[in-house]
Amino acid sequence: MINDSLPKGVKLIQLPQHVDTRGRLTFLEGNVHLPFAVERVFWITDVPSDVMRGGHAHWTCHEVVFAAKGSFEIEVDDGELCRTLTIDNPKTGILIPAGVWCELRHFAAGTVCVVMASTAYDATGYAHDRASWKEEKLKRDSVSR
Repeated sequence: MINDSLPKGVKLIQLPQHVDTRGRLTFLEGNVHLPFAVERVFWITDVPSDVMRGGHAHWTCHEVVFAAKGSFEIEVDDGELCRTLTIDNPKTGILIPAGVWCELRHFAAGTVCVVMASTAYDATGYAHDRASWKEEKLKRDSVSR
C-alpha cells in the first residue's frame, strides 16, 4: 500500500467520482472525505514547468492538494522520510499534515492545482527555510514523544 511508504501523516485521499455521458463529477465534503473542516480553498494555475511552488511547511495548518486538471510532482518530507509523488488524477489528493515540508514541481501545461486548507491564511504559521524547519521539527517531535 502506497500510504505505508509515505512520511508520517501523509496519505493519499480518494474522492468519490460519478461518471456518465455528461462527464465526470468529483466532489468532497470537509470532515467526510477530508480529515478536517475546510477553512480555506485556493488554486494555483499557469505555473511554468521549471518553477517550484510550496517550499514551506505549516506549523498548524493541514492541507489536501489535488490536480483538478493536469499534473505535477510533490515532494513531502516529515524530517525523517522524504518522498516524491506525481499527482495527476482529479479524484486523488495528497494530505499534508501540519509540520510536513512540501515542494511542488514539474507542472504540466494547463495544470490547475486546488488546495483545501484547515485554517485561514496566517503568514506566521509558515516555515520557509528547510534547514531551520528540520531542526525545529525534530525538537517538536522529541517533546511530543
